Amino acid sequence: MAFWLLKTEPDVYSYADLCRDGQTVWDGVNNNLALKHIRTMQPQDRALIYHTGDERRAMGIATVVSLPYADPKLGDSKRAVVDLVPFQALVRPVSLALMKQDSLLTGTEAFPLFRIARLSVVPVPDACWQRIIELSSEAC
Repeated sequence: MAFWLLKTEPDVYSYADLCRDGQTVWDGVNNNLALKHIRTMQPQDRALIYHTGDERRAMGIATVVSLPYADPKLGDSKRAVVDLVPFQALVRPVSLALMKQDSLLTGTEAFPLFRIARLSVVPVPDACWQRIIELSSEAC
């Protein structure tokens, strides 16, 4: 199982929207590297849903439930999408500021979110995934 971070504008599609809908097609990705990441996703992979804009925080976890496929709305085989279902909300959202203060996330296996900040689909190393989950569970 691989881990991912998927960015979304919360006023366009939020983690709460995914929970309400029960399933969604993760589309709208244009960047070639982000599309390459989508094309490597597999069913059962997990993804942090990260709200961008003013929020800048991981809100919840989704599960990939399909193999990548061409975006049916665009008819372009290069524009890959996957289907997601909600898995669980984080105990408490984890802000970008908190992530940047954590030595494990900024250390030798630095979280790619910090190196390629504008990328909308980011792989998450196992150790970083575990640390973000821990940060979500820690007391304020």
